[in-house]
Amino acid sequence: MVRELCEKKSISLAELCKRIGETPQNFNKKLKRGTVSFEEMMAIAAVLNVGYEQAFVLPNGERIELE
Repeated sequence: MVRELCEKKSISLAELCKRIGETPQNFNKKLKRGTVSFEEMMAIAAVLNVGYEQAFVLPNGERIELE
């Protein structure tokens, strides 16, 4: 979900990590393990100006959800 959101918002994962105060290495590990916290998801939503409801909601209403 996070990678798809980055693509849709035209931001690199490294830039996202910088904006939420994470190192790309540490955050990539969390993504691979599936251990990104709710607080981190909320921070991602805040810095990318999208909603988060266990899914990302783009301003146009499009949803990106776990599969």
